[in-house]
Amino acid sequence: MTDDTSAALVEVFPGVRAGGGVEAAPVFDIVAGSAAPDELIIKDLVVGGGTEATPGSTVTAHYVGIGLNSGEVFDASWGRGSALQFPLGRVIEGWQDGIPGMRVGGRRVLVIPGDLAYGPFPPPGAAIGPNETLVFVVDLVSVP
Repeated sequence: MTDDTSAALVEVFPGVRAGGGVEAAPVFDIVAGSAAPDELIIKDLVVGGGTEATPGSTVTAHYVGIGLNSGEVFDASWGRGSALQFPLGRVIEGWQDGIPGMRVGGRRVLVIPGDLAYGPFPPPGAAIGPNETLVFVVDLVSVP
C-alpha cells in the first residue's frame, strides 16, 4: 500500500516502511516477498508519554497486521473502527515481547518472524501462510 504521505514513511526493515500520525490509521509500504528477519524487530515511530505497558499487562491498542509475503492487510482494528483490549499473556509471542516498554500515545512497528507469530499453524482463514513473518503497526491507546 502506498499513498501521498509516503514521504513521512520510515524504513523499519529492508522492504518495510511505515508511518503516519497517531490517532489516524497508519500508512505503510511493504515490498511483498521481502527477506524475513531472524529475530523480532521493534521500531518506535512515535514515543508515547503515558503509562508504560509491562509484561502481562492488559492493553488497549489500535493496530494493522500485514503479511510480509503478500504485503496485504490480514487484520486491522482501524477497519472495525475501535481499538481492542486484551491481556498480553494471550497474544502471539511477538506481541508479548514487543509491546512491553511501549507507552500510551506511542506508535510502534513490530516485524515478527513466523516462529514468534503463528508458526506452522496460522488461524484458519486468516490469510497468513505457515511460518509467515508478520508486520504490525500498533498504537497503544491505554493500559488500564
